[in-house]
Amino acid sequence: MSTHTEHDFTKAKAVTVDGIEGEYARVEMPDGTTEDWRLDAMPEGVKEGDVVYVRAAEGQFEMRIDHEETRERRQHAQSQLDTLNAESGTGTEEINL
Repeated sequence: MSTHTEHDFTKAKAVTVDGIEGEYARVEMPDGTTEDWRLDAMPEGVKEGDVVYVRAAEGQFEMRIDHEETRERRQHAQSQLDTLNAESGTGTEEINL
């Protein structure tokens, strides 16, 4: 029988906060579907675009924001937008995250 500490997220699932509206966070699930979760059930300080790891432990859910993964995804997305902006060459306003 394996034991897990509160900080063992090796079997956790990653979800992405797609948006925040009022008291709810719209969360993109690993399969691409979305669900609305109560914001007060999410980790403190969660923001749109954050990657959150969720793990079920002893009948309860534990969540934590993966700041490093969030930063990497934002940098990748911004890089893609920068490439699109450079290729457009129209002189119109750039798109940024």
